[in-house]
Parts: sequence; C-alpha cells; structure tokens
Amino acid sequence: MTSSPIGLLAAALAMLSPLVAHAQDAPVAPPPVTTTQAPAAQDGGLVVDVVGGTSAPLGIAIPVMPTSAVVNTPAGPTDKLGRDLAQIVTNDLKNSGLFKPVPPTGLKGVAFPEVTTPSFEYWGGAGAQTLVQGFVRANGDGTLTVGCYLYDVFARSELTRQGFVVSPGDWRRAGHKCADMVYQRLTGEGPYFDSRIVYVSETGPKAKRFKRLAIMDQDGANHRFLTNGQSTVLTPRFSPDQRSIVYMSYLNDRPAIYVYDIGTAKQRLLVNNPSLTFAPRFSPDGRWIVFSMAVAGNTDVYRVQASGGSPQRLTNAPGIDTGGSYSPDGSKIAFESDRSGSQQIYVMNADGSNQQRISFGGGRYATPAWSPRGDLIAFTRVSGDFRVGVMSPGGGGERLLTDDWQDEGPSWSPNGRVLTFFRSHRGGAGAADLWSVDLTGVNERKIPTPLDGSDPSWGPLRP
Repeated sequence: MTSSPIGLLAAALAMLSPLVAHAQDAPVAPPPVTTTQAPAAQDGGLVVDVVGGTSAPLGIAIPVMPTSAVVNTPAGPTDKLGRDLAQIVTNDLKNSGLFKPVPPTGLKGVAFPEVTTPSFEYWGGAGAQTLVQGFVRANGDGTLTVGCYLYDVFARSELTRQGFVVSPGDWRRAGHKCADMVYQRLTGEGPYFDSRIVYVSETGPKAKRFKRLAIMDQDGANHRFLTNGQSTVLTPRFSPDQRSIVYMSYLNDRPAIYVYDIGTAKQRLLVNNPSLTFAPRFSPDGRWIVFSMAVAGNTDVYRVQASGGSPQRLTNAPGIDTGGSYSPDGSKIAFESDRSGSQQIYVMNADGSNQQRISFGGGRYATPAWSPRGDLIAFTRVSGDFRVGVMSPGGGGERLLTDDWQDEGPSWSPNGRVLTFFRSHRGGAGAADLWSVDLTGVNERKIPTPLDGSDPSWGPLRP
C-alpha cells in the first residue's frame, strides 16, 4: 500500500499465471491487478468514438460486485457495498454520454468465482459489448479491497484489470477509479471521475444571497460546506495539490483574496493591500497566484507568490483587465480586458509581455479558462444570451457548446474533455445550478447540489 488514500495493490498481472476457469479451485479472492497496461487501440481492442458523443454509445454491463464473505464494515456490509460500487461505475460511465449500460432487468447475479470466468454468451445476449465485473473484500486491517475487471464480450477476452485498497471512508473512490480505468481503456482519453468540485453554494432572496464555499465529488456525493456564509465568497479555485482553495471573500466587509487550507479549515489573507483584489487562480506549479487589483480607478492583472508577498503587475492598460488563467505549462496567461472598448479575451506571456487579443467573434467574451491539455480556451460569450464555448489559444476554431439563457463560468475536468459551468434561472430570484457539458456540446447534464450553486472549479485528478 502507498501513503495515498487509495493504495494500488503491488501485485503485477504480468507476474501472475493465468487463472484456471474452474469454480472448485478458484482463489479465495481473484487477484486485483494494478500495473498491467491496457492494449493500445491499434492492437484491435474495443475503442469508443469520443468524437461522436452520444450518437453511438457502447453497450456495457456492470453487474453487482460480489463479496467472498459478507462482513460488516464502517462503510456498511460488503454485499451492499458491492451493489453501491457497481452503481457508481454505472452512473459515471452513463453520465459521460459514451456508454449505454445494460438496464437492471438484464443484469444477472454474479457468483464470486465468476468474476474471473465471465458468462460471455449471456452478456452478449443481454446487449453488452463490454463487461465490467469486480469484487469487494474486507481486510483484517480494516481496509477494503476492490477488484475491477474489464472484458470484451465478443472477443471473450480480458482487456484490463485493476485493484484498489481503500479505507472505508474512501470506498466511493474505488468505484470512481474503476470507472476511470474502463473509460481510459475504451476511449483513449484521460481519467476524470475520481475528482472533486469546489463551488459557491447559494441560498436566500436575490438581494441578500448567502454564499458559502462548498466542496463535493464530481458526481455531487460527499458534499460539505467549508464556510458558514457569514461573509460572501466568490470565484473559488483549487490549488494544483488540492490542499488549498483561493477565493475572494467579503470578510469584515472588505473584498479581498484569501487562501483556505482544506486540512486545517483555516484561511489567510493573501495580499495585505487596501485596494480591491479579486479573480484569483493558481499557476500550474502552485508557486504563483494570478489575480486582479483595482488601484486608482484602473484594474490590472497581477501575480503574487502563493505564500504571499509583494504583487507584481502584469498589465498596464486603461480600463479593466481581469480573469487570468494559466496555460498548463505555465508559460502564458489568458485574461479578459475591455481596452478595445468591449470585454474581450487576450493572451500574454506569464511575465506580462506580448499581450494579444484572440476573441473576434462578435459580442463580449469573459471568464477564460485554459484547458489542462493546452489545446483550447473555454469562455463565456455574451451576445444577448450567455453561452459557454471554446476556441484555440490563437483564437481560431470557436465553437459554442451551450444554448440556454445564461450559462457562464466554465471550468475544465482533469482530462480536458468536459466542462462544468453554472446556469442562472430566468426571473428575478437569482437562483442558479451547476451543469456539465462535453466538447461535443451534446452530452449536457445537471450536477446535483443541495442548494443553488455558482462559480464551480473542477479540481485535478485525486492522487
């Protein structure tokens, strides 16, 4: 086991002899594996068309994960965990828009020895092209072992397998990790299910909204509030190591930037300056925080060391420059400015040099967010309605992904394929919800939150 919340099992698949497909000599638990690499697409394995979005989702069966023995754990009995884990994998893959899970009526029970000896004929008849089977086992040290196996039903072959050792409190992460394994193997895309979102939770009338920091898993589970709502908070952003969150707060009726330590639940003032500071975001290496500061009627983009210190001014143009977002290699910053007479997106080097406008599509452009893959910049376009879109870092290839009344504030998933944003309701109530959309613009879904939500920030993949 490693020191991370999820420790990958040390046994390597390549070092294991093939399992004998006889129930009577099945092992006490099928050996979960972590180090085997999935075959590449050119090797003839199944591959999901990620360009086609939901046009042809892949049929997949995810039956309940059996247990070798029903044991009560702090997370619940292992047989119930097997049902819940299978449901997490099902939900993750279905929500991606690329998979069509076999409905519950087509899912037969899987005995523990069958985990490594699938009934391919049955699953093919149920409409599954691929099959995910797994198991749950309670360990003597209080941890849980979750094994996850992916099969090609038509080829009657195993594609990959992986195992996880988790504390009872992290059992849901094993389900997300299993879904990530399947997603990565079948799409060739990076994983993103085992990640979290920080956002602003809102309640109350429009003229007096209570806004609190909140954090949750990407599917809305494990939700908790980080602040009590006594002071308004805005624009939270994760640090790359996910240990802290930078945001703007109206603490003591003075708008300023704070850094919240998730482990200690303590916050500290980032810049001790009487001027208004807002719109903060970490650099990819976590060393810097880029933000905006209003001084003498002019707003510019600055950066400061994440530990604090004297800010360095990066822009110096009349008007308002704000909304900085680093490229994944840290060499450039996208920001918005009204120096041309209207709100537009610009890109500059990380030291402030070579500032160039990249948005020319008509209307106003705001909230630039650089993709973790580096190939796109997401934005909000204001032209009547508010819509979320993407363009290349040079400004070409603009595409709008949403088409509602007021969609804004995009933030990227760890793999750069999905965006979360918030959608305001029509009318004067001021209510808003969190949503996600993939790069096709086809697969759009609402993210469940207990109250209204805005300003989402999707964190990196968890370690």
